[in-house]
Amino acid sequence: MAGNTSEKSAKAAAERKPTLLAGGNPQIAKADGDAPVQAYIAAMPGWKSDVGRRLDAIIVRTVPGVHKAVKWNSPFYGIEGQGWFLSFHVFTRYVKVTFFRGTSLRPVPPGESKHKEVRYLDVYEDQLDEAQFAAWVKQASQLPGERL
Repeated sequence: MAGNTSEKSAKAAAERKPTLLAGGNPQIAKADGDAPVQAYIAAMPGWKSDVGRRLDAIIVRTVPGVHKAVKWNSPFYGIEGQGWFLSFHVFTRYVKVTFFRGTSLRPVPPGESKHKEVRYLDVYEDQLDEAQFAAWVKQASQLPGERL
């Protein structure tokens, strides 16, 4: 009987929706692989989940074998053994994409950062230029990655 209760508790915990932090950002435990990234994307509120799926699909299509992880409640994408080139994070009105070596991309993504090389792309509902994003992803994946 006790085993049955703990099995139910484990199943209930797995089915619970992640907590949404400030701005609607999903709280997902730090982990490597596609599964935590997909859990993050599924928990993104409203239209942002569709943006997350589109970003992920473009990255996977553009960089075959891309390494994924969730760190600091954000999905990270990189090349195994070479570091991270991109992450994204949910905010109230948009999804912020971070290019860790963004100042080396052409054209340079529009969002400035206090960090010298970092550039941002704020993606609002129905405003993702998929061709430009894919071009940035391809360029970013060929640069030295960030070791975090």
